[in-house]
Amino acid sequence: MSGVSLLFPLGCGVTCAPPIQRAMQAIGSLAAISVSALSAFFLATEVSVLHTVPPAVLVAAFGLCFSLGVLFACSVAPSPPATRSYPATEGYQPSGERAKATPRKDYPMYDVHRHEESFLRVCDRLVDEAVDDLPKTHELPKPEVKWIKDMLTYNLRGGKMNRGMMVVLSGIELLKANNQAVTNDALNKLAVLGWCIEWLQAWLLIADDIMDSSETRRGQPCWYKQPHVNLIAINDAFMVDALMYRMLKRHFSDEPYYAQIVDLFQETAFQTECGQLLDLQCDNLDLNQFKLDRWLTIVKYKTAFYSFYLPVALGMTVAGVKKSTSFNAAREPLVKMGIYFQAQDDYLDCFGHPETIGKIGTDIQDKKCGWLFVHAFNSLASPEQKLYLSKHYGRCKVGSTEELKIKDIYRELKLEDVYREYEQQSYNDIMAMKSAVEQAKLPWSVFEIFLKKVYKRCK
Repeated sequence: MSGVSLLFPLGCGVTCAPPIQRAMQAIGSLAAISVSALSAFFLATEVSVLHTVPPAVLVAAFGLCFSLGVLFACSVAPSPPATRSYPATEGYQPSGERAKATPRKDYPMYDVHRHEESFLRVCDRLVDEAVDDLPKTHELPKPEVKWIKDMLTYNLRGGKMNRGMMVVLSGIELLKANNQAVTNDALNKLAVLGWCIEWLQAWLLIADDIMDSSETRRGQPCWYKQPHVNLIAINDAFMVDALMYRMLKRHFSDEPYYAQIVDLFQETAFQTECGQLLDLQCDNLDLNQFKLDRWLTIVKYKTAFYSFYLPVALGMTVAGVKKSTSFNAAREPLVKMGIYFQAQDDYLDCFGHPETIGKIGTDIQDKKCGWLFVHAFNSLASPEQKLYLSKHYGRCKVGSTEELKIKDIYRELKLEDVYREYEQQSYNDIMAMKSAVEQAKLPWSVFEIFLKKVYKRCK
């Protein structure tokens, strides 16, 4: 119901129906005239004359001015935003308590001292919410509902959850910096947004594993490698994406920043897909086209935006940050971190242990435009080494003699030392951006938390 909010001295708000609202506006107009008249009277009257007026009369007059002023304020005060409705899809929306204005009403206390445990509990709630209404709203039989729940559980758990948990951690810092209360609902709200990133990543990885013919993910066979799944995984990837947007709608459609976070997710997904296209097109390129600039563009769009900028941008949005200059100041170091993070990933794909990193490295087999290769091929390799790379890179299997030889070439070129120098320089460059971040009135602690998680990581 649209209406006007009565702003009483105690700060409570009451919403009036439109007929009452029109009456209040009429009274407000009279109040404005009366206030103006009384104010003019007091201003025009000499102090000596006012002394002859009984105090009770003066107090009553001032009280009348105050009351009329309150009525005037009531008549022009904006109404609180009404609950948004979506009539075109009304029959397909969640029903019951979870569809109301407090979808997190029965969520447990979020314990920041047991951050991972609390974050995982929110995941369980979100999976249940995603499937509970599907038999009613979308006529899905029980086997298909079970399929979706099993698929979500398989693909959402087992990761490090750094992206999702960073929404909560950065959100806490940003809320404090903006003098806002860090309530339990605020923490759960941030956790829901964190899981939206994890769901975004889940569908991207399901699809990426198919396109890259990967074998393992997070220490278990890729979803499409399950005997009962195969290429149904393509539809499952689309399903996770669609469910993520339903989750956003369920929890944030009444928030003033709903359009901002939907836009942020849509733009980030598009940026990531642009990076994926640049990556996949490497199959159609000659190796001499694998330059450092191409690698930088691939990892910036495929990894940096969704893994580093998105978590902090979401926290900023919830905390009420609105200036594009603030988002720009945050984006630069976060994208730099994302590029460094992907260089780490490329390094670990070659030199990391599968049991530690949770996957079998396939970059050499898959002809990836990776950090190690672009440095070796373009600036470090001898003519003989370059010829071997040209002949076998992207044309050998994991564990083959040719792949092991390429790794030996990387070692001969001391690429491990080159990487460590790059790692330190990246850290120095990020720290040099601290003053620009603080000038934008953003807490540097947000960026320190992220940097500590990735600097010199081994998995």
